[in-house]
Amino acid sequence: MKKFYLLLACAGFSLAAFAGNPDRQGEAGATQLLMNPWAPSAGLHSLGTSYVTGVEAMRLNPAGVSRFAGTQVMLGYANYLQGTDISMQAIGVTAQAGKNGAFGFSVMSLDFGDIPITTTEQPEGTGALLNLSFINVGLTYSHQFENRVSVGITLRGVSESTSDVSSFGFAIDAGVQYVTGPEDAFKFGLSLRNVGSRMAYGGQGLATTADNPDNSADYKLTYAQRAAGFEMPSMLNIGASYDFLTHLEDQRVTLVGNFTANSFSRDQVGAGVEYAFREQFLARVGYRTDLDAADESEGASADESPLYDGISAGASVRVPFQRGDTDRRFSVDYAYRSTRIYGGTHNVGLSLSF
Repeated sequence: MKKFYLLLACAGFSLAAFAGNPDRQGEAGATQLLMNPWAPSAGLHSLGTSYVTGVEAMRLNPAGVSRFAGTQVMLGYANYLQGTDISMQAIGVTAQAGKNGAFGFSVMSLDFGDIPITTTEQPEGTGALLNLSFINVGLTYSHQFENRVSVGITLRGVSESTSDVSSFGFAIDAGVQYVTGPEDAFKFGLSLRNVGSRMAYGGQGLATTADNPDNSADYKLTYAQRAAGFEMPSMLNIGASYDFLTHLEDQRVTLVGNFTANSFSRDQVGAGVEYAFREQFLARVGYRTDLDAADESEGASADESPLYDGISAGASVRVPFQRGDTDRRFSVDYAYRSTRIYGGTHNVGLSLSF
């Protein structure tokens, strides 16, 4: 229990340092780091800080990577804000390293669809398409102590670019998970995400051509504009979960709660529940909301309201390679998150565990 009290103390100090700041909303960049391409955790609105394991843990809490026994390969795809032609693609791999350690590697990219290039002279389009590349790559190491406490860290490279403008930065995620109670039913998690370097755009695309101040010169000059830098959307997650019906061999109900302190937006709180039958058929539902969210009925701008309006749901089907062996399996996952605008976000995923 001393370790648990230490975790609570760390959570308290971290919460004081990462209190929500709606006055800075919109000032951070690299918002791709806030997107979740993995269907199982997306079905719970990414509330699984305390109990997430395997590949998904690299996105939510890297401490959970070492809590997955064996090797896992996962593919994720998401139709982000259906109707915008924006999609997410991701692949991740985790593997044990020694008795208590584990490594993980993940790649996520965004596809913005076909965006025509327009100019003042050709407002209907030049016939060319804008080439956008948003990608982040993460490398994770996690270690588990005495089957009670696990820690993890992720080093992530973040790249955003067009054909003539680019930006690159590094971010660090760190987390801890604590497990206790009968049959390890109670779980507590703490993760600090997206703490990294400032980013700034640069490149030939920011250059402009202007008249030469020397009137005797018959040529123009090219000026390089300096773009303002921006920070990454750092956040602190504190979560807890409890497994019910663990005395039954074929059923499990997990109640999940999570609090998120955002450095550049309002804080968030959420809860969810996951039901599992024989660990082969799983269903989950979650609800998350922003604290002190803008109320449009009181005249607040709709732009200040949360993008996700609260509800998420998902399901998984896990097919074991051998009867009774739930660690070696093939999984198909789906999740849906309702949004204030457009048609919500749909996630699908495939995973192989062995």
